Amino acid sequence: MPTKDSKLVTTSLLKKNFPKSILETHSHRGDETVVVDRKDLLSICEFLRDDEGCSYEMLVDLTAVDLLEQNLTPRFEMVYHFKSLRHGKRIRVKARLDEQDCSIDSIYQLWKAVDWYERECFDMYGIHFNNHPDLRRILMYDQFEGHPLRKDYPMDRQQPIEELREICLLYTSDAADEEDSVDLGG
Repeated sequence: MPTKDSKLVTTSLLKKNFPKSILETHSHRGDETVVVDRKDLLSICEFLRDDEGCSYEMLVDLTAVDLLEQNLTPRFEMVYHFKSLRHGKRIRVKARLDEQDCSIDSIYQLWKAVDWYERECFDMYGIHFNNHPDLRRILMYDQFEGHPLRKDYPMDRQQPIEELREICLLYTSDAADEEDSVDLGG
């Protein structure tokens, strides 16, 4: 748990090193939140990971929020949660995205664990992650039209029906021969 003296240390470091990129800050129960300019997200995340005063070595979570019903602009907000095991603290980093330019830099080169999180946000919200190594749907099938977690996605929308494909699973080992294979394709 952060001590009273260590309160807002990360926020202060970010404001000092990225004065034009830190748009808002606040703290709740010892956890800091910073809203950053999306064009500087990658360099801010690298600083959070590599700076000795920060050492946020763990990506905990990544998600997106659609603010359509709140009539806020920009419409989307990316939310990243990081944890410093060394300093025993957490930080939430937010970056806002316009609907017309719904893209942000991928942080995959810094935290490989973000791979499927970014793919999920792409699939569910349509947010494009620049320089992501494998940006494609992860939860919905390829022919699915639209992004189901967007607030303007119609609840009664009919989707193209995907034909079922036969799946053949072949189990082999050094000691097994072809008689031991299992065909689950029906």
